[in-house]
Amino acid sequence: MRYFIEFSYNGSQYHGYQIQPNCITVQEVLEERLSKLLSQEIKTVGAGRTDAGVHAKQMFAHFDYERNLNRIELIKRLNGFLPQDIAVHQIYVMKEGAHARFDAIKRIYEYQINLAKNPFEYNAGWNIFFKPLEINKMNEAAQSLYGKKDFSSFAKLHTDVKTHICTVERAEWESRGDHLYFTIAADRFLRNMVRAVVGTLVAVGAGEISVEEFKEIINKKDRNEAGASAPAQGLYLAKVEYPKAIYNGKG
Repeated sequence: MRYFIEFSYNGSQYHGYQIQPNCITVQEVLEERLSKLLSQEIKTVGAGRTDAGVHAKQMFAHFDYERNLNRIELIKRLNGFLPQDIAVHQIYVMKEGAHARFDAIKRIYEYQINLAKNPFEYNAGWNIFFKPLEINKMNEAAQSLYGKKDFSSFAKLHTDVKTHICTVERAEWESRGDHLYFTIAADRFLRNMVRAVVGTLVAVGAGEISVEEFKEIINKKDRNEAGASAPAQGLYLAKVEYPKAIYNGKG
């Protein structure tokens, strides 16, 4: 049977989501705990692969298990067994062949900027205390991200992706208290894309590049033209959406 597991994590202590040699990842820890509780080797496939230090408010992964699970009991046992920085929220029974990565129709990321020093949030966002940012200009520039476009200018170099085309349906900044939040939604994202976009938009807000120059950066399709990537600690995978048709109706 195919199951989806919904969970969240603080990525500060992990070298990203996906298993890698010689470092601790979220996937490694999750699979280890699942395998022990279910008394067999469990392999998962995640909805994406967040980079080292990036967090997830909502992440999904699929795994196969031949028997019916007591999902409520398994969630309780997993949360008691997993470290404090990983939490399981739900387990769903899916239709055969449902895929956590390829069946996702939308992903939403959020980025947090801290405008005032806070000892409880220093590692939960990008700390920009002494550089005034013009949010109106940042939002004006962000408008040029909308639609189906080639985002090569914000993609990590030398990756094996077949296309840099993504369709962005939301990209906006908002100010709340001592924070700025950037929300971006798309059908797919390239590696390092959100952090590169944020870093370049912050350069717009700081007056280092103009709104028109930001538009030109997109059109040039050259990563070297864009700004530096924003720190990983401020990035959160906020939501992953799937079509209802892949659920089997058992919740």
